[in-house]
Amino acid sequence: MSRLVDFAKANEINICLAYYPPYHSKYNPIERVWGVLENHWRGEILDSIEKVLGLARTMKWNGKNPTVEFVKGVYAKGVKLTQKAMEQLEKGFDRIPGIEKWAVDITYY
Repeated sequence: MSRLVDFAKANEINICLAYYPPYHSKYNPIERVWGVLENHWRGEILDSIEKVLGLARTMKWNGKNPTVEFVKGVYAKGVKLTQKAMEQLEKGFDRIPGIEKWAVDITYY
């Protein structure tokens, strides 16, 4: 969440997050894109970065080819905030009544 807040501030945008409950992938557009990509691969053996990138670049989603690039950095996993830090971030969030757990607006100008 901290990285999303930083991104929103740096780009002067608001971000609306809607979390899909577990096992509801049919409603999540990114899951449908993964399905299209898997069908495009047609069981090919992905034995090199070049092959993966090439296949990803040639797939089509809604009539368009995606922009694909290889990111060499390492994505840090398991990053956690302290309770105090999270409470500070929460001040900039708007939660939707009734679905507070599943939806949040990050509003930083």
